[in-house]
Amino acid sequence: MPLDPQIVNVMESVTALGLPAANTVSADEARANAKKRPRAPGPEVAKVENRNIPSPDGDVPVRIYTPEGDGPFPILAWYHGGGWVLGDLDSADATARDLCVGGKCVVVSVDYRLAPDTKFPGPADDCWAATTWAVENAASINADGSRLAVGGDSAGGNLAAAMCLMAADRGGADIALQLLVYPVTDVSFTTVSYKDNAEGYGLTKVVMEWYWDHYLESSADASNPYAAPAQAKSLAGQPPALVITAEFDPLRDEGEAYGKRLSEAGVETTTTRYDGMIHGFFNMGAAVDKSVQAVDEASAALRKAFARSGAPSAAD
Repeated sequence: MPLDPQIVNVMESVTALGLPAANTVSADEARANAKKRPRAPGPEVAKVENRNIPSPDGDVPVRIYTPEGDGPFPILAWYHGGGWVLGDLDSADATARDLCVGGKCVVVSVDYRLAPDTKFPGPADDCWAATTWAVENAASINADGSRLAVGGDSAGGNLAAAMCLMAADRGGADIALQLLVYPVTDVSFTTVSYKDNAEGYGLTKVVMEWYWDHYLESSADASNPYAAPAQAKSLAGQPPALVITAEFDPLRDEGEAYGKRLSEAGVETTTTRYDGMIHGFFNMGAAVDKSVQAVDEASAALRKAFARSGAPSAAD
């Protein structure tokens, strides 16, 4: 189907800002420009708290969102998008609020270190440290560490998939759901969606190449599953997954291929393509109806996953 008219309006508004493409400026300039994009506020939640989580590489800032109710609540560890180069707690704020309310869970949004100052595996290590802390210190945030989900959009979806692989390898906490919103899963630019959507739909092929160049320390990292989850030899035993993709997104095919591999490995997986949408639509709820639908789908998946994991609580 053609681009959704609401997406066309959003794209025209972004174009009117006159911001240069990320790959044409420095990482610092790209971050500053990203903050110039308008952001609609998310819903009110019962409590928002900023904390610094200790890790072997220094403190990791997190923002903790608590829903209304008594708790203890399930946990969603959320990792923002931005190609491992852009993004922060503020850029993820509205989405974190949406999922806190919709998923009826404590959301721990992770402000991992960014490339190129910190290349792989630094950002993934930060996410692991913060997620592990949330489980081990669940009582201090009115949460239930036995009910954990991980999720993220774009590069954050990449990190969420990596957390699941790490948990399997390291004997980490059980994960009830991996919520992968148009995730980056491989260092490959030859898919049909990359060819069809290389430019003209927000995220471009050249910008994705720029992100990968900033993130990876060496070409050898491209075969590391914690950097490129599609490189995992087996996905058997991975947590249930919801994979959300967008029709006009260069990352569409690799996200759907990862969902297919999960399903073929016996993992309960739902993969939903939102037609007429572009990369980034999940965060456009104030202007795009299908964004609201996608967040609702994600919230329902979280509630379902939490209901069948761990012990029931008053929050259910």
